[in-house]
Amino acid sequence: MLALRLTRAAHLAVHLRRLLVAVASAGTGFLLLSALGHALTHPDTPGASALRLAWCTAPLAATAYLAVAVARTDPGTRPRPGLSAIGLGAGRLMAVSATTTALSAGLGSVAALLCFLQLRGDLAGAPFRGDVTDALAVGQSLPLPAALTLLALVPATASAAVALTLRPREPRPAPASGSRRYGRFGAYGWGAARETFGTYGRFGARWAPAAAVAGGGTAAPAQPAGSPETGVALLDAGGPPSGAGVPQAPAGAADLADAADGRRTAAAAGPQSAPDGPPASRPQSTTALPWGVAVLTAGLAVETYAGDTTAAAADTAPSAGVLVGWVLTALGLALAGPGLTHLCGRLLQAVRPGALRLLAGRVLMEEAHRIGRPLGVVCAVVSAAWAAAALYDADGPAFGPLSTLGALLVAGCTVATLLTAAVEAKHARADTTDALLRLGAPPATLRAAAAVRAGALLALFGPLTLVVAQLASLPLSR
Repeated sequence: MLALRLTRAAHLAVHLRRLLVAVASAGTGFLLLSALGHALTHPDTPGASALRLAWCTAPLAATAYLAVAVARTDPGTRPRPGLSAIGLGAGRLMAVSATTTALSAGLGSVAALLCFLQLRGDLAGAPFRGDVTDALAVGQSLPLPAALTLLALVPATASAAVALTLRPREPRPAPASGSRRYGRFGAYGWGAARETFGTYGRFGARWAPAAAVAGGGTAAPAQPAGSPETGVALLDAGGPPSGAGVPQAPAGAADLADAADGRRTAAAAGPQSAPDGPPASRPQSTTALPWGVAVLTAGLAVETYAGDTTAAAADTAPSAGVLVGWVLTALGLALAGPGLTHLCGRLLQAVRPGALRLLAGRVLMEEAHRIGRPLGVVCAVVSAAWAAAALYDADGPAFGPLSTLGALLVAGCTVATLLTAAVEAKHARADTTDALLRLGAPPATLRAAAAVRAGALLALFGPLTLVVAQLASLPLSR
């Protein structure tokens, strides 16, 4: 009920994004039902039907990816302060997002079933006659359990992906800046005040705590125990306490020593952050770049091997090896996308940057984890389209209406995901943009910085896409 109320009270832009999820779910469900119809029409070739069903994983993954992007930008299910007190914590909001996604995808699946039954002639009118007649299984009874199982794949996958992405995570505490210390000789740490060699052996280093206690006062915080000023102060006061020629342990010496060690450690470690504060969140955008390059290389190798060993016949889908190669290529580009975007931002700030390039580069580095992965997926789709154009030539298989529907679904979902990620990044930096405007930055400068970012990304990802597409199409065009 809460998900329905939030859906009804959402803005028009949110409804449009959810409608995109429903349309993508309808197209994917229709492709799954077409694979079922092909299996019913050709019971003697189960391998071809299984291959068609395997190729439906591409639009299924694209639909789930779009659903995750739409759920991340939904303002109705965003955590807010005070909602946990009324039972709407992070876990409950995640469940609401997953339920809303399941409702949108379920609506698309119902529309796909109605469209499929209408083309078969089961609802009203004559059955459709054309190139997709074999996939409709006209004249044969449609197994309802199998159809419902295939249609339930899209809502289940999309809602599971949303729940996995938006699941509550335990905050990771920031590491203490002075927690790793290996003694005074070669003292190792990140404190603001470091102890030099021989600090403990200086004159008066071990007398400062005792003198402070004997005099009834406290040591000055600006003069640590091992500093020369402390020794001079002790000499001016008449030297060390009585009996300190050979330092004696007064009553409670263990407690005093522990307190002195604690003060020296605190002074050497510098100011510490509160343990209950929010953890430092600095996205590591470049950590997955080597893995992305490795997976991309593996995908190109698999495509080369599949193109050399198998050849696509007429009226058949490409082999499973080509599908695995394209999946690995897309995964590699998606993993390398944030690192490449971060690198693009660094290159913009190189060689004495001005205010415009500095602003554009810093924004790219900050948004690398948001827009880098969708950019990598778009590059993978464009390279796959290039390779498909080399595969579906005059001598290859025919590019039928179902293949066109699948290609449009994958391309549309990836582009919509990129635009949704751009909107999310714009909302995330809204406070920074308002602060710049209050400081007197002209709006034309912000628009110019956006244009510089777009040009830099195009200059980096454009040639990369062409290179990957050419390498992927070489084994398929032979």
